[in-house]
Amino acid sequence: MKTRAAVIYEMNKPLPYAQSKPLVIEEVDLAPPGEGELLIRVKAAGLCHSDLSSINGDRPRQMPMVLGHEAAGEIMECGTGIHDLKVGDHVALIFAPSCGTCIACKDGHPGRCEPGQQANGAGLLLGKQRRLSKNYQPVYHHVGVSAFADYCVVNRGSVVKIDSTLAWDEAALFGCAVLTGAGAVINTAQTPPGSTVAVVGLGGVGLNALLAAQLLGARRLIAVDIHDDKLSLAKQLGATDVVNAKSDNAIQAVKDLTGGGVEYAFEMAGSTQAMELAYRITRRGGTTVSAGLPHPDHRWPVQLVNVVAEERTIKGSYVGSCVPARDVPRFIELYQQGKLPVNKLMSDHMKLEDINVGFDRLTAGHTVRQIIMM
Repeated sequence: MKTRAAVIYEMNKPLPYAQSKPLVIEEVDLAPPGEGELLIRVKAAGLCHSDLSSINGDRPRQMPMVLGHEAAGEIMECGTGIHDLKVGDHVALIFAPSCGTCIACKDGHPGRCEPGQQANGAGLLLGKQRRLSKNYQPVYHHVGVSAFADYCVVNRGSVVKIDSTLAWDEAALFGCAVLTGAGAVINTAQTPPGSTVAVVGLGGVGLNALLAAQLLGARRLIAVDIHDDKLSLAKQLGATDVVNAKSDNAIQAVKDLTGGGVEYAFEMAGSTQAMELAYRITRRGGTTVSAGLPHPDHRWPVQLVNVVAEERTIKGSYVGSCVPARDVPRFIELYQQGKLPVNKLMSDHMKLEDINVGFDRLTAGHTVRQIIMM
């Protein structure tokens, strides 16, 4: 079948993207779902920094590729071997496919699924299949999803069934931003109630981390960013204090607010500078968690004696250390109960044709979550 899609052929095109158009809206060929696969009609997809990093070259990818990984949609066709889902089911699309049989999956860590990560790195579906093409030439899948399209084919391990009463734009957020941000606080750090917490980087993921820290009862919740408008939003969402990272005394300001630093600092900006700040505002014996994904060549130097002598913990968090089949439904329930108001993070809605303009806005840093409605 034919489907309209946003295809990237070349990274590192110049700003503004509205003029250089790194994403081309065109028809591509989509093969039917094979064994263990699903045809999804995409209903809504969010613009995330992980998509932007494939445009600006921070995360090199196979080209050409249909981008888009944070989305929700409706099942239109089930391939052979799928018995627990049916046509018409609503699903959230998950950017870290899990096979269910490798050691990591069996240990309850599907985000570390080795076959899934290998498939994502190759631009293929789990199972090493490719269902996209144009003029008989290969077009690659973005982390097993490729949601900037009217339709996509995904592996069963890339979806979670969701409540059909949830609005599509809200449902899309649970495929990445909520899992990554809230999961880092709840699962990776296992942040205790009454902790002192700082979130560095207030994009969609960072603000979800802030919402989760508030949910868990952080007694001091400090938001750190370079944009005053995002700091203002963080204050509205429950931050007790805000600090502009560009100020000369940003680190000391956090230490003064907390008597030496926070117990838990979360780096959500995807830069080594943000990680350095997050580490330096973490108190002795504290935990610094990073869910950011900078360019693979970037390195962050750390003084090992400091880690040892101050008994520091540094943790990475991928997909919020979530088990999507468990965590997506429970995060949705928390949202529906008003305890995790992720809808307040939606900045704008747009059409697929406006996607390059949307990435200009995301690059400028003055937007949180823009949603493409298909």
